[in-house]
Amino acid sequence: MNFWEKFALLDRRIIFAFIFLALAVPLFYTIRQPIPVSPEGQAYYEAIENLPAGSKVLLSFDFDPPSSPELQPMAEATFKQLFTKNCKLVVIGLWPQGPQQAEKALASALKDPRFADKKLEYGVDYANLGFMAGEDVVIQKMNSDLPGTFPSDYKGNATVSLPIMQGVKNYKNFDFVINFSSGFPGTREWVQFCVDRSGSKMIAGNTAVQAPENYPYFRSGQLLGLLAGMKGAAEYETVSNQPGKGISFMGAQSVSHLIVMLFVILGNIAFFVSRRKK
Repeated sequence: MNFWEKFALLDRRIIFAFIFLALAVPLFYTIRQPIPVSPEGQAYYEAIENLPAGSKVLLSFDFDPPSSPELQPMAEATFKQLFTKNCKLVVIGLWPQGPQQAEKALASALKDPRFADKKLEYGVDYANLGFMAGEDVVIQKMNSDLPGTFPSDYKGNATVSLPIMQGVKNYKNFDFVINFSSGFPGTREWVQFCVDRSGSKMIAGNTAVQAPENYPYFRSGQLLGLLAGMKGAAEYETVSNQPGKGISFMGAQSVSHLIVMLFVILGNIAFFVSRRKK
């Protein structure tokens, strides 16, 4: 029995083991690979970089844990860049688990040694207003009465008691809006009911599946930047010089894809060799 005949009979568990190693090893040992930055990713970074210091930013986390491998890395890097600009951040969620994802991203960003001397304070420098049911109707209500739409924050404090919320009535009291989304309600609804009606400036991070439906908003100028999936997160970490999970995940994904392609090619060769012998 030659090599190709043996390969054709290879136990599938061996293949699974190779794929497991291809996914696991790059997560512990970052694989440096060239990551070209798309115009949408470059624009996302520049939109934040061009914000005046101390700008007030509204961020909406509209996704749940299954989408976190794609969206969490870009959210963490976004918080870091915003804190570097001394921006004041107000977080909300239109998905029930969105505020929890925001808390994780905030906790990760606040561990960065660069912010140790800033002594960032909850309620003053950032706040999480939590989840509010109502889907796109919530976006519309916030345009007229944001504190009334979110009467209390994630911790149970009255929204109007937070220093960061003083003078905030609607979108016009924010300099910028950022949305992380994996579905409905998400980026499309934010463009329709926030950007179009209030004139807010906005960027977004989407899952790879959702991003294509929102590219037209970037081309029309309604979105100033757009990150798409894990690749978008890696692009943003690259251009902002903040290597993190996005780059690590992309390395794991690339190696695993190569392993799968290799087995597909070798499997086809083994099939045709054995068929020719018959």
